[in-house]
Amino acid sequence: MKFGILGSLHVQVHGRTVPVTAAKQRAVLTALLLRANETVSTPRLIDAVWGENPPRSARNLVQTYVWRIRSLLAVEAERLSVETCGYLLHVEPAQVDFLEFERLYETGRDALAEGRDAEAALALRAALELWRGEPAQDVVLHGDWGSALTRLAELRVAALEEQIEAGLRLSRHEDLIGDLRRLTAEHPLRERPVGQLMLALSRSGRQTEALDAFRTLRGTLVRELGIEPAAEVRKIHDEILRADGSAAGERGATRTRTGIVPRQLPAAFPYFVGRRSELELLTDVERREPQCPGSGVVIVVAGTAGVGKTAFALRWCHQAADAFPDGQLYVNLRGFEPSGTALTAAQAIRGFLDAFAVPATLIPADLPGQAALYRSLMANKRVLILLDNARDTEQVQPLLPASRRSTVLVTSRNELTGLTAAHGAHLVRLDLLNVDESRELLERRLGVPPAASEQLAMLELIELSSRLPLALNIVAARAAAHPGLPLAALAARIKDTRRRLDYLRAGHHAANLRAAFLSSYAQLSATAARMFRLLGLHRGPDISATAAASLAGLDQYSALSTLDELTAAHLLCEPSPDRFAFHDLLRAYAAEQASSVDTEADRLAAVHRAMDHYLHTARCAARLLNPGSELFAYDEPQGAATLPELKDADQALAWYAADRHVLSAYIAQEVDLGCDTHAWQLVHSILPFMDRGGHWDDMAAAGEAALASARRTADPRAEACARRVLARACLRHKKLERAAEHLTASLEIFRALNHQVGEARVRHDLALVCEQLQLHQEALAHAQRTLELLQAQGDTSGAANALNTVGWFHSLLGDHRQALTYCRQALALQVELHNHNGQADTWDSLGHAHQHLAEYDQASDCYRRAVELYRQLGDRYYEAGSLVRLGDTHLTTADAGEAVRQWTQALAILDELEHPDADELRAKISRTAETSILMKRDVGVAAPPSNIQLPTAGTAHERHSAVRQHLRGVAAGIDPGV
Repeated sequence: MKFGILGSLHVQVHGRTVPVTAAKQRAVLTALLLRANETVSTPRLIDAVWGENPPRSARNLVQTYVWRIRSLLAVEAERLSVETCGYLLHVEPAQVDFLEFERLYETGRDALAEGRDAEAALALRAALELWRGEPAQDVVLHGDWGSALTRLAELRVAALEEQIEAGLRLSRHEDLIGDLRRLTAEHPLRERPVGQLMLALSRSGRQTEALDAFRTLRGTLVRELGIEPAAEVRKIHDEILRADGSAAGERGATRTRTGIVPRQLPAAFPYFVGRRSELELLTDVERREPQCPGSGVVIVVAGTAGVGKTAFALRWCHQAADAFPDGQLYVNLRGFEPSGTALTAAQAIRGFLDAFAVPATLIPADLPGQAALYRSLMANKRVLILLDNARDTEQVQPLLPASRRSTVLVTSRNELTGLTAAHGAHLVRLDLLNVDESRELLERRLGVPPAASEQLAMLELIELSSRLPLALNIVAARAAAHPGLPLAALAARIKDTRRRLDYLRAGHHAANLRAAFLSSYAQLSATAARMFRLLGLHRGPDISATAAASLAGLDQYSALSTLDELTAAHLLCEPSPDRFAFHDLLRAYAAEQASSVDTEADRLAAVHRAMDHYLHTARCAARLLNPGSELFAYDEPQGAATLPELKDADQALAWYAADRHVLSAYIAQEVDLGCDTHAWQLVHSILPFMDRGGHWDDMAAAGEAALASARRTADPRAEACARRVLARACLRHKKLERAAEHLTASLEIFRALNHQVGEARVRHDLALVCEQLQLHQEALAHAQRTLELLQAQGDTSGAANALNTVGWFHSLLGDHRQALTYCRQALALQVELHNHNGQADTWDSLGHAHQHLAEYDQASDCYRRAVELYRQLGDRYYEAGSLVRLGDTHLTTADAGEAVRQWTQALAILDELEHPDADELRAKISRTAETSILMKRDVGVAAPPSNIQLPTAGTAHERHSAVRQHLRGVAAGIDPGV
């Protein structure tokens, strides 16, 4: 068994990687590893997982997570033991990577102190090779647990410094320069690695670069901390100067310079926040060797309008300025000026020549001559050049110097891929600020943190500003201009999406969001501009390429090309392959443009194409997931609607997972637009996906929307389907009386329509409600009638499911041999039809029958097959049910430990689904784990599933009694003997 936290959390058991997928379980295991071989109290673990806001059930949840970890690792209780006040993970140091790292680090450091340099280098190299990234980089730890990870990160840097020290003693100077440049870029305030870099450079004959490293360090320390470099580093600097007589040379160079050193950088933005990782990335890129001979480092900073590219670039340029002794040049190329008057390359070059005080009489009249003079002037200089607000590659190319020592930083709303291809440019993308950075920006602009009563309003302002720096600064300026106006009142004004862009402007176009967006929008091709406008009509949080093609009425190839243009212009982002999104302010601008440019008929046609896309994709996906589930024929999609190619149930599930939130938004939009037929049909089509994923709140909301649509259309088919959706949601939420009410109404409609397949589906659901009320005889009657109806209709897929359902209820009634007969028939059909969902259900039923026939090995095998299939299908609720029954089987065979392991897996699922059965199962686990007393049962007597608990007194009991009586009457209509 091996554990790793020097990077992402990694666990191996017998050479096999064991994934720990649940975030909170990762946090518990990481905390136990950080305190390996020590007792970690339960409160400390709670603090690690939730910080200051733990749930009331935190202690029980920690217990569940520990049991789950035991199950995943397949370890005995002694390895992960329960102590008086907490938990203890027993490991050997060699089993945990950070403990092994610390051992090797100490070995290497001791060897270095004793002069055994080669031995030290080997030990330190072995220690550092254990690192795979930042410590516990995929784990979220709250409280003060982060300090332990910070300590590890600091030890890693110390080990790097010791390894480099060993390398210097072994005369490996040139080999160390690259590592030292990276180390000094990552830790610009650490003086020891800068001293080591100076030694490595000077001993490699690169004294000038060594002295540049010292100047950079000194400038950083003076600027950031107000201190001079330490005596040790100054001593190295003086020794380098003395070693080659460079001191006089440097002083002479200073005296003999006659040209002007330009310092053109504008003032840095005073309220700059965040962007630390991007700034570090920029420093790292700048210190690399240029990728193209005859040119310096070229960096493109790209991002959407208002994201703060110029502020970011100026921040970094001022930090790096001391490293460029020959000057800093700046020009605003005005590539996205609303007036369209971009600066020409000739104008920019002439400005640079003037900055170096080149006499006008020496400047050629034509652009090629001026460009040649500019390159000659820059050939041996180390200059930082900031080309701000560039439009395209053609505008930038003539401004690139032929100096390997200069750096060019370009900001643009486009990614300027031509610079990457032709000049090896590095791309740094700027995204929106996060919430904490946005709050910091507002608080710094406002001067004081808002009162506690205003904190929620501040968060709302951040959300309304889409975390876009320009918008946040405008909001702050408005708040500062009206100091008596509560933030909540300001938020209320900005909340109106129709006028939000009106409020987010401050006069000048540089502080006007609408003008900023317009300058990007105006650069688009006609097709891309139309796509951008229509995307403003899309309500979902993101959109797939095929849905965007439908919205715009384009073929998929043309749509992808158009979306790529919008992405390159940073008017869209691509958060995952072939899925596109933009923030709410761009969405508002796009919708605004659509309203002013496109006719109402064009806008409605686009929305209807998108509706067709989602409805008919859902129909296709539902057929793949559950063959035979479609009850009615729908109208075919319009010709311009593009549908994805879904080939199997896995792709259908992946489609729903990606588009789940979009579908909810479209259902609401269809209701708003009065497209009621689309609404109820879409809801009915995605019912199996919502049920399988445990999205029962979504199901309830969608069902209500579908029922409202059905009533407006006065379509009985729509009402029957909508009520069935609502009934399933009520069933999952244990609202059995409401489920029975909806199903009874749906049954009456289907029978009036003589729609036998619809009646069969409803009777199947009535059987499930009867099961929850322990009316197993009535449930069997519904299941048998379901089978008869589907067989009469020739519905093989439905009949296979019904055969299993009949078998299940025979088993609940104690007739387990009869159950096996029906379920084996069902399984044969499910395998023939390749219906994996039906196979999972049937394996579970077979397991139940074998379990109650005391055939425990067969039962366990059946349940495991069911669990495996449910897991593959993503059916969390039914996976939990099979795990519970598998645990029950182990308990019957006196294997309480294995029973608890299976139940713990089920409990984790039920907790994630927030299912009411979780508390009962938790108590069951606790009783079994604490007492270790085996439960005895008479295997010849059927028992209800262990996850059913009905009220026994009071109003709920009276309601359930009434429902039982009602359902007995419904079942009696099938079989008078019931």
